[in-house]
Amino acid sequence: MAAIISCHFFSPLYSTSKLFNPKISTDHIRFSNTQRNASFLGFRPLCSSENHHGFQFHNKKKDRFFSLKECAISLALVVGLVTGGPALDWSNNAIASTLAPALPDLSVLISGPPIKDPGALLRYALPIDNKAIREVQKPLEDITESLKVAGVKALDSVERNARQASRALKQGKSLIISGLAESKKDHGIELLDKLEAGMDELQQIVEDRNRDAVAPKQKELLNYVGGVEEDMVDGFPYEVPEEYRSMPLLKGRAAVDMKVKVKDNPNVDECVFHIVLDGYNAPVTAGNFVDLVERHFYDGMEIQRSDGFVVQTGDPEGPAEGFIDPSTEKTRTIPLEIMVNGEKEPFYGATLEELGLYKAQTRLPFNAFGTMAMAREEFENNSASSQVFWLLKESELTPSNANILDGRYAVFGYVTENEDYLADLKVGDVIESIQVVSGLDNLVNPSYKIAG
Repeated sequence: MAAIISCHFFSPLYSTSKLFNPKISTDHIRFSNTQRNASFLGFRPLCSSENHHGFQFHNKKKDRFFSLKECAISLALVVGLVTGGPALDWSNNAIASTLAPALPDLSVLISGPPIKDPGALLRYALPIDNKAIREVQKPLEDITESLKVAGVKALDSVERNARQASRALKQGKSLIISGLAESKKDHGIELLDKLEAGMDELQQIVEDRNRDAVAPKQKELLNYVGGVEEDMVDGFPYEVPEEYRSMPLLKGRAAVDMKVKVKDNPNVDECVFHIVLDGYNAPVTAGNFVDLVERHFYDGMEIQRSDGFVVQTGDPEGPAEGFIDPSTEKTRTIPLEIMVNGEKEPFYGATLEELGLYKAQTRLPFNAFGTMAMAREEFENNSASSQVFWLLKESELTPSNANILDGRYAVFGYVTENEDYLADLKVGDVIESIQVVSGLDNLVNPSYKIAG
């Protein structure tokens, strides 16, 4: 991986002063169960009737995000839930009768803290079922919570986590090895040996009461765990529908480094954002992006929206709002692609709400700061092309799968390094380059290799 350029973070979280227009009609808005229950808890919306990219993903003509109407009603619901009273007069509203019975289920949606670490989300999104490695992974991830305790007192909890993980590794090692794909077994065993040695080093760090060394060692160990889990995946687990099979597909994972030149900021010159793209759960979406990266489509392009809610780019110069394939001279679009827990392959062309899957859990949720997804036109599910966005939000306040993003927009990756500095990017900052640093061999049907 390319060297990460130091980024000096200084700016506070963005605030929003214009919340919603109370004159907006809500009579014909339909909500799923999760939306009725907990839409936008802590969402930090930017809702306004003014046309300054409000709820458009920098599309000059059509809305590429949800409407102001949805935002207004969602925000009103949140105000009512927080204050204990109605935010709007619901008595004459068509959805009043359906809203009331849903409120008792709110505690279910927010009963536990969401997984907001992008690395953890990517590990759990792998198509594997090996309990033994998960029992090693979980206590290592729990170290993050342990370190929230002040001072060296945190080390007592870290020690328990480390011992639990080490014990799970010793007891389950044979089951872990048996779960490795035959073609990757040697590499997986090598990683397990490194993991085992690293566990001993972590316990020594705790014994030495060296709190500052815990987090770096935890990250190293979880990287080994993630590598072992990837070595358990034997080939690509399903067939993409025939109608999309000839498109660029990412059958596995890839990583890219996005180098951004920052303007008008004395504390930040340039940053390199490391992004992991998940083709296991979004092969068409991730494949389309990697193909565009290899065409250098994004190189030299400006950040086109940055408002404290999302950072977005991908709208090329000229009247086109997406990528024009020179071989067809037409805009290349891709279908909406959503993978759900418990399913073997993604759903295509429809939102989970349209499918009636109101309680389904997306495999790649909008839960981490730096979640990467495709922008599309509001009422055309299969209209995504080249415009991408990264979500900026406080994920602990917004339960996964309990907002109006999960199941409506295709997530296909997460920023895993320097993600905090996304909030420093402004409209006009320039993407100097995006380069694939691993996983390019997982791209099939690459159109960038076709002349013209």
